[in-house]
Amino acid sequence: MHKVRRRTLVINLLENVYEMSIAVLLLCSFLFYRHLKKTKRERKLSVFEHAMYLITQIAVFLWLASFLLLTYGV
Repeated sequence: MHKVRRRTLVINLLENVYEMSIAVLLLCSFLFYRHLKKTKRERKLSVFEHAMYLITQIAVFLWLASFLLLTYGV
């Protein structure tokens, strides 16, 4: 009985860590996108910066779409 309870606690902890890591990654992506947007207003972006600008937009959009589909089954 204790093994099952301990296993459940570990699984819950891992799920919470996973969700927090997604939140941190999204926050970092958003902040990096804003930084690139500001840089784009000041000067022309390099090829790498432009690629990252597009990739962060696409990644956040894909995450949002998959989250909505998984959560609400739309």
